[in-house]
Parts: sequence; C-alpha cells; structure tokens
Amino acid sequence: MKKYFLLSAFSVLMMNCTKKNETVKPVAITDSLETPAEPAIDTLGAKTFCYLGVTGKDSVFVSLDDNLGTLSGKMAYKNSEKDSSKGELLGFKSGDTLKLTYEFASEGTTSKRDIFFIQKENSLTEGIGDQKDENGTMRYADEKKTTYKDGQKLEKVDCNVVEKVLK
Repeated sequence: MKKYFLLSAFSVLMMNCTKKNETVKPVAITDSLETPAEPAIDTLGAKTFCYLGVTGKDSVFVSLDDNLGTLSGKMAYKNSEKDSSKGELLGFKSGDTLKLTYEFASEGTTSKRDIFFIQKENSLTEGIGDQKDENGTMRYADEKKTTYKDGQKLEKVDCNVVEKVLK
C-alpha cells in the first residue's frame, strides 16, 4: 500500500512540474465617464428627409424633420402656368401616413390646408379627397375617403437640392 501511495504522490509531483506557466492577462479598468473613441449615433434626434415630385413642368419640394413621429418642415409648389406657393408643414406620423397642415403664402395671402402623404420606402404619395373649409383651414371632408392611387408621387432626393428652393 505504501508503494501505491508513494507512486501516486510522485505522479502528482511530476504533473505539477510539467505544468505550463500561465500568465494572467491584466484587466483593463475603464472609467464610466470616459468618452468612447467612436462618436455616438443619435437615434433619438430629429431626422431630415427631402422629397421632390415633378409632373410636366410643375414641381413639388418637401423637407421634413421627423422627431419621433412629430413632423415639421417646409414645402414649395413651383408651377409653370399657375401661382406657386411656399410654406411650413406641421403634423404627425400615424403608421405609414403623414398627416400634415400646410400653411403657405400664395397670391399675396396666407392659407392653410391639410395634406396627407403615404410614406413607402423612398417615396411619398399625396392623398386626394374632398376638402371643406373649417375656420379658415381646408380639411379633408372625410379622412377615410382619402385615396392615394392618383396622388402626386414624390421621390427621396438629396436635401441640398431641396434646401436651395425652400430658402
């Protein structure tokens, strides 16, 4: 029995002698207040999107700031044989529908009207429907009857193109 005990002790000793020396990797301590090397991506701030629609010689320019579903921006209609208009957009996003009020100057007067767009990937399609005057603002008579099939289509473009027109 002594032989087995001595043999076991000798085996353990040999295993310890042949064991590799392992180096412990130092742990990097970081300061939680330290700024990261890469710039942070702002996922909560307003995002600007610009669109352009052309029908014949007429154009529509739109610049929209989307701040978590609250929309604001500018829009201009440049018409070749009719009066053009330029103004402010304000509204909200409901699903894929942008429900906006367009306050604009045209023919020397200021007017307001509702304008709805369906947003799909890189385009907007304007809603068409009967409108009625409600305290000086033209509103859709029945929002549920607004159709988008025949509405003006606007495509996403570089904002530098649109901003020149909207200044």
